[in-house]
Amino acid sequence: MASSAMRALRFSEFGPPSVLRIEEVAIPNPGEGEVLVHVQAAGINPSDIGNVAGRFKKTTLPRTPGRDFAGVVVKGKRHEGKEVWGSGPELGIGRDGSHAEFVVAPAEMVSLKPRALSMAQAASLGVPYITAWASVVSAAQIQPGETILIVGAAGAVGQAAAQIANWKQARVLGADTSSDPIPSVEAVINTKTEDLRERVFELTAGRGADVVFDTVGGPVFEAALRSLSYGGRQVAISSREPRVSFNLADFYHNNSRLLGVDSYGLTLRQIAEIENELFSGFEAGVLVPPPIEIVPFEKAVYAYNRVANGQARAKQVLSFDR
Repeated sequence: MASSAMRALRFSEFGPPSVLRIEEVAIPNPGEGEVLVHVQAAGINPSDIGNVAGRFKKTTLPRTPGRDFAGVVVKGKRHEGKEVWGSGPELGIGRDGSHAEFVVAPAEMVSLKPRALSMAQAASLGVPYITAWASVVSAAQIQPGETILIVGAAGAVGQAAAQIANWKQARVLGADTSSDPIPSVEAVINTKTEDLRERVFELTAGRGADVVFDTVGGPVFEAALRSLSYGGRQVAISSREPRVSFNLADFYHNNSRLLGVDSYGLTLRQIAEIENELFSGFEAGVLVPPPIEIVPFEKAVYAYNRVANGQARAKQVLSFDR
């Protein structure tokens, strides 16, 4: 590395994407158990918007946001010189994140990039696919032949979950705010025009869903919970409204189980294990990266605005090519 400086997206106060600035800062040095990655591409997630807005209590300022990345390890004892991808819950929160030309990350959470994927595609995977795996496989323990209902199936996490559930030989139903077809989803239920529980029971011959993966929460939460089969389990990862209500008697009479998954709470070992599982899926072609839109780093604030305003039709991925 000839230069000791790099470009980084920074914010020194919380607020909308307009508080972000591209600045020149020193290239960081990795410590023990860490690697320095020359970032080639970095995905933008809704959680990055929330982080900049000040929704995460542990974020310290000034800070570089970004959890997901793909690039080449240039310093460190693991994977040096290799193409890698990674995602970390502390990146952009308690330490500088991936929306910069270089990022320091714990070596344990950095994995070899699937050969079939471009850098930009690999950079789009982290948060959605790791969260989906932690929810559908680790928490819900989906089994072959089971039916899973994914609420918010058109979202990035929902689409990742549908692919993973198909890989695990489950039947996938989706619920969203439109009736548009969703890849890897057998039937889509429009929550604006259809009764969710009624439609799920119709599609399952009166049995209900073995698993509900709820990426939305809020007013859809109870309807999703009532869509479970006897002994079914529901995984919650988010809620537009922090408080929800449901009939507790119905819940325990149905022997239902409610599980919460917080991707920020995953350990480095858990992240590494999930990344290794996903690697095999992408290498085998049973998992496919989402549609992406590559945005030059110079337009990072513009891309953040598009995500914040719901204008991005594809995953926004920052490119660091000069």
